[in-house]
Amino acid sequence: MKRKDPIAEARRYVENAKDTLREKGELNVELNRYEDEKYVRAAGNYLWLGVLQALDAIFNVRKDRRTRVDINNYLEAVGKRDRKLLAYVNDGYDVMHLYMNYDGNQAKDLCDTGFRLANQIIDRCEMMMPKS
Repeated sequence: MKRKDPIAEARRYVENAKDTLREKGELNVELNRYEDEKYVRAAGNYLWLGVLQALDAIFNVRKDRRTRVDINNYLEAVGKRDRKLLAYVNDGYDVMHLYMNYDGNQAKDLCDTGFRLANQIIDRCEMMMPKS
């Protein structure tokens, strides 16, 4: 089912990531780390997919939903329009996609940074959305 509001859909991905860590990602308070990297990976994936949803709404990078787009295409498109957003996307790619999703880094502070960056990127994209 295709949703009409891509920003709301992006925020839904962030909520899914939050729910995943809250419900299944047991936090070791003493170490300030999540116990199971599986849920950190899932949360990082949800966050990054939400970011891509917001970026796709603003930047015409992905011509076809079936094709895979290189991160450099996004960085180039974003860099031409908004340098602050470019910094967020660069950092977000590293934190959400690489450290959380691929590496499964279980540090809570890193995960908190991923959520902060995802929200900053989505908020910035929302500001760029054409008003109807």
